[in-house]
Amino acid sequence: MRLSAEIRYGADPGTVFGMIADPAFQEAKCVATGSLEHEVDVRDDADGGTTIFSRRTMPTDQIPDFVRSFVGATVHLAETQRWAAAAPDGTRAGSITVEIEGVPVRFSASTALTADGGGTHQPIEGELKASVPLFGGRIEKAAEPAVRAAIRVEQRTGDEWLATRTEP
Repeated sequence: MRLSAEIRYGADPGTVFGMIADPAFQEAKCVATGSLEHEVDVRDDADGGTTIFSRRTMPTDQIPDFVRSFVGATVHLAETQRWAAAAPDGTRAGSITVEIEGVPVRFSASTALTADGGGTHQPIEGELKASVPLFGGRIEKAAEPAVRAAIRVEQRTGDEWLATRTEP
């Protein structure tokens, strides 16, 4: 299932990337999504890019019963963001992968940070895939609202983060 979304921030791409690559922001994002436990690792790559990994234990009380029967009371989400080095204008290209560990469900997307007036536009274009015979489509439809909610939480957390850390 194709999934398109966007995030807009009121700061330049360099500032936004600084936020995204800050382990404290990634931890705040994990907490804001309702994780019961989480771990975050941010690494600078040899090519000038950055890799961000987070693993979260999430409750399943908000997902449909038929999906919960596959996964139980909690799931472990592994999110990997890979960001290329900044272009001369500060823009960056990246990718996002989110997997539910032990379950054949995966969200893979391309993303970028581009200047948009005085702010930053982050489009997210991806594919949500549940490789489960007979139930894959139903699981994808059930998972889509959770993916969209996580994107909205990232937007809100980022807006709050930037509001408290940048000068007007």
